[in-house]
Amino acid sequence: MIKKLSAPITASDEDVRALLARYKCPVPFHEVRTRFLGNIATPVMGISPIKMVESLWGGRLPEFDTLDAANVLVGSLIMGLWNRLTRHQDRSAPFRLTRVQAEPTREELATLALMRCQELDGFIEGLFGGQEVADLPERAGRSLKDIGEFRGLFGAALNVVKDNTIEATTPSLETTLRHMREITKNAEHEMHAVVLACKRARQSMMGSYSVTKPTLH
Repeated sequence: MIKKLSAPITASDEDVRALLARYKCPVPFHEVRTRFLGNIATPVMGISPIKMVESLWGGRLPEFDTLDAANVLVGSLIMGLWNRLTRHQDRSAPFRLTRVQAEPTREELATLALMRCQELDGFIEGLFGGQEVADLPERAGRSLKDIGEFRGLFGAALNVVKDNTIEATTPSLETTLRHMREITKNAEHEMHAVVLACKRARQSMMGSYSVTKPTLH
């Protein structure tokens, strides 16, 4: 049972996880993190944190028993989680995808690959703010292309490890796990590049060019 939160700004990740579970949020916590990060970075106009919170439930907040309960949920997500994620706009504080201890088995690799797909999908969703086209700095556009390719690799890995008709030896699973870890680090690097480029563009009002939202499979 989640402990009572007197000040949502102090809500930890564990508190936020518990609140998302309590209100049956269809978006997993690891994806919530990356959606928020992308939305923090986005240059799309008219974006607000509360709209992003509402989008987690399909555009409308869940039902609450009291106003205080609503304030705890929204405050924990915005004043707690959202505000913590803003620090990743600093060059010295790169964002890290969720770390899990995965063994080289089909089941655990499938879980990891799905998590990475959801995280990268979430970042792109937040960055585009519900739009199909966004004006991004050129550097962010290049990194976004790489992120889309990494998403494709994780999706391919997920399909392979779930396909029992494909032979999977222990060495091959270990190799897949090693590659997934390397791709994770590369994805983090490019996500940080997007966040920094968008921040610089907002500060300097530099020109940007239109980028179409990647098609994810």
